Amino acid sequence: MNPSDPSAPVKVAAVQMVSAPDVASNLEAVDALVAQAAGEGARIVLLPEYFCLMGRHDTDKVGVREADGRGPIQDFLANAAKRHGVWLIGGTLPLECPSPSQVYNTTLVFDPRGERRARYDKIHLFGFRRGDEAYDESATILAGREPVAFDAPCGRVGLSVCYDLRFPELYRALGTLDLIVVPAAFTYTTGQAHWEILLRARAIENQCYVLASAQGGKHPNGRRTWGHSMLIDPWGDVLAVQAEGPGVVCGEIDPARLREVRAALPALRHRVF
Repeated sequence: MNPSDPSAPVKVAAVQMVSAPDVASNLEAVDALVAQAAGEGARIVLLPEYFCLMGRHDTDKVGVREADGRGPIQDFLANAAKRHGVWLIGGTLPLECPSPSQVYNTTLVFDPRGERRARYDKIHLFGFRRGDEAYDESATILAGREPVAFDAPCGRVGLSVCYDLRFPELYRALGTLDLIVVPAAFTYTTGQAHWEILLRARAIENQCYVLASAQGGKHPNGRRTWGHSMLIDPWGDVLAVQAEGPGVVCGEIDPARLREVRAALPALRHRVF
């Protein structure tokens, strides 16, 4: 593959984790998995939501939040991107917000020089209650406001996080995309029911690749996440998947495949509203 050739396929990777309540051990695990992805030829690497901390309590993330632009987690991401020579999309980490009891759940993107290229604060906040299972992200997270996309070696990349996946209008607001990324920590219950269906739907309706990086397994805090990190092509075909446990899912973003799908079924040009 010629990195300077815009028509050449670009290898991407999704990192799957089972993050713990200790930031240092999580970052050590991340570094090994990013090294594995880079060793397999990935130029763009996506980390899952909460890669740096899956706390024993929801409020734990507030205790490790960082100011925008400085902090050990942000330094780690910048250094890892530079050391491994990849575009690193840093799942989510907690950044300061105006409320002292909340954080922004933020995705940061670093290029191979270690320079920050994009920031996205998760817009849609998960709420779920059924029986003894209950979640309310709005208790500790302040919602973002702005959709964000950026340009990478594979083309235009749209940023989203976990629960955002259920809101197709977010992706429409980003325009024509070549790749959608979805770092996530889907619960086992909702993931088993909806994860793959929603990912494939977003790929099909936007006629682009979708790369999803998940938490996948039983965490020390007792929570079980669904996993199934995967890469999906613009026709909705699943190209690679890992069900559970830590690992790396790799595949290619192929501009020729994007053109083929959009030429055969020009749905993006047929849009009325």
